[in-house]
Amino acid sequence: MVVVVVVVEVVVVVVVVVVVVVEVLVLVVVIVVDVVVVVVEVVVVVVVVVVVVVVVVVVVVVVEIVVVVVVVVVEVVGVLAVVVVEIIIAVVVLVVVVVVAVVVVVVVVVVVVAVVVVVVEVVVVVVVVVVVVVVVVVVVVVVVVVVSSSSRSSSCSSSSSSSSSRVVVVVVVVVVVVVVVVVVVVVVVVVVVVVVVVVEQY
Repeated sequence: MVVVVVVVEVVVVVVVVVVVVVEVLVLVVVIVVDVVVVVVEVVVVVVVVVVVVVVVVVVVVVVEIVVVVVVVVVEVVGVLAVVVVEIIIAVVVLVVVVVVAVVVVVVVVVVVVAVVVVVVEVVVVVVVVVVVVVVVVVVVVVVVVVVSSSSRSSSCSSSSSSSSSRVVVVVVVVVVVVVVVVVVVVVVVVVVVVVVVVVEQY
């Protein structure tokens, strides 16, 4: 009867561990999807910045051409017209500088928000993993306590009792090792994902 109880409890622990592994895999998939979304957003922002820069360069070239033409006309019209053209050029350059500054600020804000989102998701995953590990350890301890008390109160022989205890100890050790390995793998994957995202953005 003690062996049956031990087998049932070991099966329960294994099922719990499988559920934990599935949850961790789902969380990792969610993180990967979020990272892909962040990378796509960064690429879109970079494309927008490039387009804005090209437009600004074209505008500057057109303005310079217009300035050359205006300067030729101004040389005929007089010094007053030259002063007016210089003021217009200064205003255009100031507007271009302001537009570029606004674009840069928007890009920086988007990148910072993306990094903050990834960091928050990583923290949530780590917290979930820690909570799951604690729950699994508590379940294992409860199983060990129940099995130990059952084996003590049983009327079986001492050899079968010690054998059951050894089996329980082995199962507990295997479960703990599997949980630790899963936690380490999840933490490493999360750290690598965060490092890759930060490196790609900067």
